[in-house]
Amino acid sequence: MKKILLPLFLLFVMAAAAQVNPAREIISHYRNVFNAPPAKTPSTVAVDAPLLGSGYTAAAMAGPPEAQYYYLARNDFWRLKSGFNESYPAVLGRLGICFPALEGAAYRVEQDLYTATTQASFTKNATAAQLHSLLSAAGDLLLITVTNTGTTVLDGSVKLELPGKNQFQVNPPLENKFEDVAQKGTDKTGAMWIERGFIKDVDQPTKAVAACKLIGQDKQTLSVLPGQTMYLVCAFSGNFKSKDPLSSALQKVHTFTIAAFKKEAAQHRAWWSDYWNRSFVDIGDSVTEHQYYRSLYNMAACSRDPRFPPGIFGSWVTKEIPAWNGDYHLNYNYSAPFYALYGANRLEQARPYEAPLLDFIKRGRYYAKKITGIEGGILYPVGIGPMGIETTRRNKLMEQYRSNYIKSGEAEDEGLFFGQKSNAAYGAVNLSMQFYRTFDKAFARRTYPYMKAVAVFWERYLKKDGSRYIIVNDAIHEGTIGTMNPVLSLGLVPMVLKTAIDMSTLLGVDQTLRKGWQGKADSLAGYTLQERDGKMVFRYSEKGTAWWGDNTLGIQHIYPAGAIGLNSDPGLLKVAHNTIDVMRRWKDFNGSNSFFPAAVRVGCNADTILKELRVYSLHTYPNGFQLNNPHGIENCSTVPNTINEMLCMGHQGILRVFAVWPRNQDAAFTNIRSEGAFLVSSVIENKEVQYVKIYSEQGRTLTLQNPWPGKDLLIRSNKRPGFRRSGNQIIIPTSKGETLSIVSI
Repeated sequence: MKKILLPLFLLFVMAAAAQVNPAREIISHYRNVFNAPPAKTPSTVAVDAPLLGSGYTAAAMAGPPEAQYYYLARNDFWRLKSGFNESYPAVLGRLGICFPALEGAAYRVEQDLYTATTQASFTKNATAAQLHSLLSAAGDLLLITVTNTGTTVLDGSVKLELPGKNQFQVNPPLENKFEDVAQKGTDKTGAMWIERGFIKDVDQPTKAVAACKLIGQDKQTLSVLPGQTMYLVCAFSGNFKSKDPLSSALQKVHTFTIAAFKKEAAQHRAWWSDYWNRSFVDIGDSVTEHQYYRSLYNMAACSRDPRFPPGIFGSWVTKEIPAWNGDYHLNYNYSAPFYALYGANRLEQARPYEAPLLDFIKRGRYYAKKITGIEGGILYPVGIGPMGIETTRRNKLMEQYRSNYIKSGEAEDEGLFFGQKSNAAYGAVNLSMQFYRTFDKAFARRTYPYMKAVAVFWERYLKKDGSRYIIVNDAIHEGTIGTMNPVLSLGLVPMVLKTAIDMSTLLGVDQTLRKGWQGKADSLAGYTLQERDGKMVFRYSEKGTAWWGDNTLGIQHIYPAGAIGLNSDPGLLKVAHNTIDVMRRWKDFNGSNSFFPAAVRVGCNADTILKELRVYSLHTYPNGFQLNNPHGIENCSTVPNTINEMLCMGHQGILRVFAVWPRNQDAAFTNIRSEGAFLVSSVIENKEVQYVKIYSEQGRTLTLQNPWPGKDLLIRSNKRPGFRRSGNQIIIPTSKGETLSIVSI
């Protein structure tokens, strides 16, 4: 357990008075520490290396002390070709800093999360060096200082290289090294550069470059005297950012000075300070809290490019071809990393999520019409990429080497669906989360065409069965073709229809469609139940698959679909509790990211949730990725999302603070973003909620579950005289920009 520096209430009161920076006080304690070189970097799956990133460019740091390599990749550098196993995020290259005298040296790398800086220390008797690195959030530059901390001269070199042999997974016929265009060079100023692209046999040409220079030097060799520091800058670009990316990158490094280096580093630290202060928590458990913040660190480091979100492994693509093509897998993998960003008030990191979904609408309309005969709706396959690319489209590779997909019916027309009709609806979950937490009209205008098309598909796809509507020919798990009323789709469909109704209402469009959407949502089939281990639990489908031995699809109608919560029918809540108790998928290979928040949403025992969350947080590499789990950033949502839901749950139209939190465990949070576009802050100390502070971003009506049962509330506002309220659920109309400060009396 972590010792809290100041009493929580005092700390957060001082923060309100701008006397301390509580985010810095909390987060600056946390560092990712690596005491041995990474063993699983480079890799086609999630790596175990220190992770650096600007949200546009990424570097995974690996290698022994004498040969440190930064494995480089960019979010916007893909091979873009619609076809099975033909499209993937690609490797750019690697930057090496080599000192032969450090062979066998002691190894330690430490990452400061608050400043997003990485310090590597290597010591061998009198020979020692420190590398201090950051991938600037301000200018998308990799900045490195090399300091001789020993007493002997350090002789070495800097290398900027195209991908090495160990960075390719070549296993024909399914895994191929596709033809690329690659070149490198060094100019007269000593600047090194690499350029790599895919031009031939692609749907969209791509190119990425890196340029690197030792500041004040015209060579690549290093001779560092004891106590001396040398400065290195590496700039990046690509054809989606510049008409001439190589010239752009070289220009940056040619004009870069030590003064510019220090200014850039200061701007980088300022960006990260602002990032951490958008929302933060203090829960008293250093293990879980560390995982909370390094999860949010990883998402900031890989998700900022509005056109190119990260794939399964984030931006840290270190080997081609990454597993599952490193793509946007729509039957949960793509959505899961983003779950925590909305409550954590990191909307800049959430923004990229929408782009691939919107870019694929045209192709989704084609599949909806061709496969189901539905006009105006969309049907999405399992795998897509950026810019409308379909990573799992039927081609000669599939026909020759994965013909079982075609024979089994898992591939329909040209798309690989695994029998699932729910991919586009699953894609809608995060759009729904952001909509209800912001009520932002600009966001609604951008994403409503997608939400409307999904709603149109399901309204027309549902079949009348007596007084209810049912879902036929769906699949709960990949390949379980022909399932009737799978529990996941029964959760997703009403979520889609409700969001489409509320979006259209906010935008003042499609009033004539709302009645049909509402009617289908109201008359959708209910859940099918079964008995397992002596308890009544959810059946995975009404006809077809009954149960599954792993994964968490059996509770995903609870979360992320949001179909069941604390305000639901008590009998339904009991079944939900039973299902979670029987499944016990706390450390699931795929679905922990939904299992934990589902347990919170239905009010499972808070002590049990925190105990299991601590175990989960200990089961990681030092970079926060789950130990021995090939999946990457989808696990970044698990801890922050679960903690935020426990501290502040806005669901089913009711805001609750500390509703699923142990009363005897002190905790505090600032600016958790809740449904209704409310930013909420509160502290619980000595078993009592001290206050609740709520900022109303859009001026919507607030329904607050009284945090002090049986007591009246005193509510102060920055826009009107103070007032009192009483009751179990308190309804308060608000205005835009209003701040409510609430205490009990």
